[in-house]
Amino acid sequence: MNKLKKIYKKEVLITGGAGYIGSAVAHDLIRKGHKVTVLDNLSTGFKRLVPPKATFFKTDISNTTNLKKILKKKKFDVVMHFAAFIKVDESVKKPAKYYNNNFKKTKIFLDYCINRGIDKIIFSSTAAVYGNKKKKVTEKDKLSPSSPYALSKKKCEEFIFNQNKLKRCNYIILRYFNVAGSPPNLETGLVTKKATHLIKKLCEFVLGKKKIFYIYGSNYPTKDGTAIRDFIHISDLSMLHILSMNYLLKKNISQVFNCGYGKEYSVLQIVKSALRISKKKLTFIFSSRRKGDVGYAVADNIKIKKYLKFRPRYGNINYIINTALKWEKKIKNKKFF
Repeated sequence: MNKLKKIYKKEVLITGGAGYIGSAVAHDLIRKGHKVTVLDNLSTGFKRLVPPKATFFKTDISNTTNLKKILKKKKFDVVMHFAAFIKVDESVKKPAKYYNNNFKKTKIFLDYCINRGIDKIIFSSTAAVYGNKKKKVTEKDKLSPSSPYALSKKKCEEFIFNQNKLKRCNYIILRYFNVAGSPPNLETGLVTKKATHLIKKLCEFVLGKKKIFYIYGSNYPTKDGTAIRDFIHISDLSMLHILSMNYLLKKNISQVFNCGYGKEYSVLQIVKSALRISKKKLTFIFSSRRKGDVGYAVADNIKIKKYLKFRPRYGNINYIINTALKWEKKIKNKKFF
């Protein structure tokens, strides 16, 4: 029995593990018996989201002096890279900030890891790299990023592809669609000063944190004029990271996967669902489209179902909204900032 535990227990290095997705994955990895080391500079993350059993280092991923000390202490089986700025509207206003943080620092960090033998990479990417499409996107579709944020992720992907061609690493790239909700036990969730996630903003709205709710764009070529999105619950996305790790370590084959349910929801549908679930009668305002936003973003997820045997557990949109609302109620009076 002890031998089996030793075989399956892995040392996992996580960047951005004090953030929404990184912390959820860290919790699940630890529950499955793996050892987790978290790197986070806490610029957007929160120490209290990091699992108590994880080893935590407050550091920037581009600080090679710190990396040298940290990587000397352990031999890691895989690195999961979450650390990044993610706000599309901010990236339009500050493209250099996103290029430097998301791409240049990632390049420094991953190159440093690879040079020290950590050659299994799971990279957190985004559906935004596809740009504006009129149908469900497959992993083979042409990439056409419409914002500096999306471009920064595309450049990271290209760097990883090139390292793979040089036989320096193998990877799994996960392109997230809209991530939302909180784990059933509410041990972690989304915390941010200026939310841009639709469901997060709605939860703040119905709890009175926001006085006005804007729907950006009412003239998209859709049934109700609002943008179409695909959502995935945080716990299902977390499971996909663990399935990806197992696949990568077992097969040593690189892959790109879309992470979504392949279900279409308009922004207006989500707004109405949130108001119905919360039993609030609140008004919202239509505003102009935001630069960098796309009108349609839905995953073709056939590949991830085939290769990773992905079977969603939390795919009901009402459940996603409900867990997000429970998390927002939980943290309403906590001082994260």
